[in-house]
Amino acid sequence: MLNTTFDQYLEFPCSFPFKVVGDASDTLAERVVAVVQQHAPGDYSPSSKMSSKGSYLSVTVRVKVTSKEHIETLYIALAEVEGVRRVL
Repeated sequence: MLNTTFDQYLEFPCSFPFKVVGDASDTLAERVVAVVQQHAPGDYSPSSKMSSKGSYLSVTVRVKVTSKEHIETLYIALAEVEGVRRVL
């Protein structure tokens, strides 16, 4: 696991935004939501934004998380999605 301090600043459960930046792809948002669904089933409507040069796509999705460990698990799983460069 990651060594974060989310539990010191957040009250759980709460809505937490994950911003995933990856190579521009028509399926990136779908792949991100599929991973989120595995760890926090729900109905998600991610927002997407293309970089100015069109090389990268950022996908933001708000997830109801239940603990610090839940956030860390999602960070790790989202970072493993093909084409993902950063998870913020």
